Amino acid sequence: MNLEIIHSFKSKLAAGGAVYGPFMKALDASFMEITGYAGFDFAILDMEHGPAGFAEMQNLIRGATLGGLASLVRTFDSSESAISKALDLGASGVQVPQIQSADEARAVVRAAKYFPRGERGVCRFVRAAKYSSTPRNDYFAQANEALVILQVEGQKGLDALDGILGVEGFDILFIGPYDLSQSLGVPGDVANPKVVSAISEITERAKRAGVVTGVFADTPEAAKRWRAAGIQYISYSTDVGIYTEACRGILAAIKD
Repeated sequence: MNLEIIHSFKSKLAAGGAVYGPFMKALDASFMEITGYAGFDFAILDMEHGPAGFAEMQNLIRGATLGGLASLVRTFDSSESAISKALDLGASGVQVPQIQSADEARAVVRAAKYFPRGERGVCRFVRAAKYSSTPRNDYFAQANEALVILQVEGQKGLDALDGILGVEGFDILFIGPYDLSQSLGVPGDVANPKVVSAISEITERAKRAGVVTGVFADTPEAAKRWRAAGIQYISYSTDVGIYTEACRGILAAIKD
C-alpha cells in the first residue's frame, strides 16, 4: 500500500475538498495508470459487478499506484476473506456493498483493521507489506491507515442509518443511487424526486454526525449537483461507460 496516496486523499477530504474517480471494470492495468494521469483521485476496482478476480486485482492495484490513484476495491460481499484479501494485495482501501445495520458496519471495520482497532487476519507475507520486507510493527500501523468505505443502498440501510453513522473506524458513507432507486420502487430512475430526496436526507444526517459522504453520478450535471450539496467523494461513471461515450462523441464529430 502507498501511504503517500492515502494521506493525500484523506487530506483533501479533511480540508473540505472533493475527490473524484470512476468505477473500473476493465482488466488492463494501463487503464488505471491513464485514469491517474488524467487527474482523477481514485478508482473503484469493482469486484461486485466486474469480472476481476484477485489475481487480476493485484496488477490493477499496481497500475493505480503508478498513476497516483487511490485504489479502492469494491468487494463482492462483506466477508472477512473478501476484505482482507483486497487489503493484502496493497489496495488503498475497501468499499463494501449492501451495509444494512450497525452490526454489519462494525464487522467490516473489525475485518479491515488490525489490533487494537480490529481483528483482521494477520499475515505480513503479502504485497501490502512488500512481501515481509516492511518491518512488522511498521506494517501493522501502516495497514490501519487503509480507507474503509461503507455502501448504504437500500431501505434496510436507511432504517438503520443513525446506528451505522455512529460506528467508529470507517471513513466514508457511500450512497448507491441505483440500488436505492430500486428499494424506493423506481428502479434505475436515479433522478426521481424520491431518490434525490433520500440522498439529500442521508447527506444531511451524515453531516450532523461528522461523516463524509459519497455518491455515484453518471452525468457531469449530477456530479456538480451533489458536490454543491456537500458530498465530497464523487464516483463518476465507469471506465466502460466513459469509453463508450467518448467513442460515440468521436464518431458523431467525424460523421457531421
